[in-house]
Amino acid sequence: MIKNIAIFASGDGSNTQNIIDYFKASKNIKVALVGSNKSTANVLNRAKNAEIPTLVINKASFYDTQEVIDLLRSANIDLIVLAGFLWMIPESLVNAFPDKIINIHPSLLPKYGGKGMYGMHVHKAVIDAKEKESGITIHYVNEHYDQGAIISQHICHVTENDSCDTLAEKIHQLEYENFPKAIEKLLSEK
Repeated sequence: MIKNIAIFASGDGSNTQNIIDYFKASKNIKVALVGSNKSTANVLNRAKNAEIPTLVINKASFYDTQEVIDLLRSANIDLIVLAGFLWMIPESLVNAFPDKIINIHPSLLPKYGGKGMYGMHVHKAVIDAKEKESGITIHYVNEHYDQGAIISQHICHVTENDSCDTLAEKIHQLEYENFPKAIEKLLSEK
């Protein structure tokens, strides 16, 4: 039986593209839907180019109705993957899909997590703190930013020569290498 993934993203969608490419030839796992809270986000173009249905998520319907939950259920979604999705997931969605929503965060949680800690904000905080290592955390989503149970962490070293940009590139490489594998492992266990 095919397992269906919905990916939610807010920006360019490079992680989404990586996941789409990884599962393109899979007979067991399919990216069935890509949603974004921004109608102009490039991630929607990436999905359309891959002939994957898209959804522009309206804030009012996301937080105040069952519309998104009903759509995800009707699409038989087995796992919701957040790949740079910047909105807090409403408790109703967390409850409707318990342990079926995962996120990737560009630091070693619990360090540098929480509201406002995403992308370059995280990398700048890591560099400013003169950390010797950073990395990614793949975790389940609960009703609090970046506080769900950790699935896996992957580490990279931070050198004194690293800038926010070079650290971001190291983090992206960890994401590209490890996020699709974590998704595959989770879905093969369910």
